[in-house]
Amino acid sequence: MIERDTVVRRLTTVFQQTFDDPSLELHDAMTAADVDDWDSLQHIVLVLAVEREFRIRLNPAEVGKLENVGRMIELLQAKAA
Repeated sequence: MIERDTVVRRLTTVFQQTFDDPSLELHDAMTAADVDDWDSLQHIVLVLAVEREFRIRLNPAEVGKLENVGRMIELLQAKAA
């Protein structure tokens, strides 16, 4: 299993690039409501960027169950190498 700190670091970079905000810092309870411009289109862009960065595939059911960034981190820890 990949280390949580590694996932957070890599995921932070993905978020910063996707939302064009280098000051964006992730926290476990973060949701779309906490990030400017995180709408349905940006959500798709984000998921694709996460898949590319972690070299994994996320199915719609997995993505639909993600309540917040903390859950995304847990999922990535379990799936990523």
